[in-house]
Amino acid sequence: MRWVILIAAGVFLLQLATAGQYGVFRDEFYYLACADHLAWGYVDHPPLSIAILWGWRAIAGDSVLALRILPALANALLVVLTSRIARQLGAGRFGQVVAALAVAVSPQMLGINSFFSMNAFDLTLWAAALVLVVHVIKTGDPRWWLAFGVVAGLGLLNKISMAFLGFGLAVALPFTPLRRHLASRYLWLGGLIAGAMFVPHVLWQMRHDWPTLEFIRNASRYKIASVTPVRFVATHLLDQNPLNAPIWLGGLGFLLFAREGRRFRLLGLVFLAVLGLLIVQKSKPYYLAAAFPPLFAAGAVALGRLVGRWPSVWPKAAVLTALLASGAIVAPLAVSILPVDTLIAYQRALGLTPSTEENQQLGPLPQHFADRFGWQEMTAAVARVYQSLPPEERRDAMIVTSNYGEAGAINYYGRRYVLPLAGSQHNSFYSWGPPRGTGNLVITVGIPQRDLTSTFQHVDEAARLASPYAMPYEMRHPIYICRTLTKPWAQAWREGKHFI
Repeated sequence: MRWVILIAAGVFLLQLATAGQYGVFRDEFYYLACADHLAWGYVDHPPLSIAILWGWRAIAGDSVLALRILPALANALLVVLTSRIARQLGAGRFGQVVAALAVAVSPQMLGINSFFSMNAFDLTLWAAALVLVVHVIKTGDPRWWLAFGVVAGLGLLNKISMAFLGFGLAVALPFTPLRRHLASRYLWLGGLIAGAMFVPHVLWQMRHDWPTLEFIRNASRYKIASVTPVRFVATHLLDQNPLNAPIWLGGLGFLLFAREGRRFRLLGLVFLAVLGLLIVQKSKPYYLAAAFPPLFAAGAVALGRLVGRWPSVWPKAAVLTALLASGAIVAPLAVSILPVDTLIAYQRALGLTPSTEENQQLGPLPQHFADRFGWQEMTAAVARVYQSLPPEERRDAMIVTSNYGEAGAINYYGRRYVLPLAGSQHNSFYSWGPPRGTGNLVITVGIPQRDLTSTFQHVDEAARLASPYAMPYEMRHPIYICRTLTKPWAQAWREGKHFI
């Protein structure tokens, strides 16, 4: 356990040491804005992560470092939980260390946990739920389904994709000896506990005309890039670290086909069920990330038994050294270790090109890094435009942006410029309504001119944005000053709504 804790601490310290290198991620601005509007739900996510952020911000503030502490802790806990699963599956000390290290050197896990979002907690809550599933398998005691229900309920309140795990269990249980638990009241009570915990969010959805369903439909149709099933699976060969591939593929084989793994076959079937569901419904590949820890754990068991056949310590040392070396190679692709120009050169040296899981044009950086650049420059440009207005116009001026990242960034960095709060018609920002003002003078960011001329008589370019590392679509449209509405402001606000 000492080695596992050391690995977890190393991951935690790595995340914190690199926290401020590239800046705040676009979703973090949005989460901070959501924390100013506590509710039982939001257009694109349930409330738990926002409630956590609200409480944490009251304690630690909202600096970049403060925002990154909780996801770094979640990553460390994920390392420990994966090692725990390996121990439950029968891994010895070496296997438990391999399982912990496999998660620690996964660039996908590192990247997801490198900024504050519901996804960091999603990984940890899945792992905690799966620890309980393995405990049910080992003990045969159905009462543990009650604890599983509590964890699953928290998971649903954090991210609806926890339902994927429920789907996987529903599909897999009938094909394992655990199907006898279908006749146990504890399994169904656990499901009721999870459902009851999720009810407040469902009621919120009903009161707001099911905005998340609209968001999911639009994202699937317009935002998420289409990938073939082969590419969906192949993506994880790189995203989980190429050297990890033999571990998780071997773990899947161990669970499905090995005599020693037959007892835990449920875990392998759950993985396949979730994989099939995500492929069918056109999901982003990273949604599958939470299903990998059991495969790492099972692969560590199999690898431990294979390496254990040699009496020498050198095979074990070689495996651990190779994993650490691979982690050192891929870590700069997941967390902001290198200066940005060095990172771009490093990508080229590895023969890699920037990628995204969305239908977006890319610049020199992958999206999970590019979305940390350009925000301060954008806010400063908006401030210059705002300050250039006559005092009588500034009093009524509103700032409206094309998406929640821009609005959140202006509200975060705009405090130093004493800017009015920005609004947006994107996702939950739309539901909070327009900023204060009549709408007769609006400074816009990111909205195309053709969309503005249908609402205002005068649309004048005031500034142009420039950032070599930001997402290109953030820099595509200049800042406009818009005057004299051609329609009622309430109508214009409704027409601009976009949930995606």
